[in-house]
Amino acid sequence: MAKQKGNRMIANNKKAYHDYFIEDKYEAGISLAGTEVKSLRMGKCSIKESFIRIERDEVFIYGMHISPYEKGNIFNKDPLRIRKLLLHDYEIRKLEAQIKEKGYTLVPLQVYFKGSLVKVEIGLARGKKLYDKRQDIAKKDQRREAERDFKVKNLY
Repeated sequence: MAKQKGNRMIANNKKAYHDYFIEDKYEAGISLAGTEVKSLRMGKCSIKESFIRIERDEVFIYGMHISPYEKGNIFNKDPLRIRKLLLHDYEIRKLEAQIKEKGYTLVPLQVYFKGSLVKVEIGLARGKKLYDKRQDIAKKDQRREAERDFKVKNLY
């Protein structure tokens, strides 16, 4: 079987962009069992309710749901188990220092295959207030209206 080049997305967290300002992005590996990787190849993953914590200089992802592999039998793991993210020590120290600042958190943005490896893109995020969300929604509506007007003008 030939190796695929490029990145193949498995799961995307659109809600993170709605609820947070993403300040910085990092790419992390993830420690998985064999049946979990097979399930990911089938695209059975959700990161909508997941979050990331740093404990004892290690990074863990909580609430990431990977559905059990259908043919996995006894080798299947718990779908919501805590999984370790793989980052360099200097990246972990940098993230830990930034999280101690007021209002910063780590959120998973997407899960994807990079070659044959599973990667998680994590974002250093600052929470949005309600008025920030309203401004984003208003901008999006204005953009849609402009595109709709442009489309109508091009038809005639």
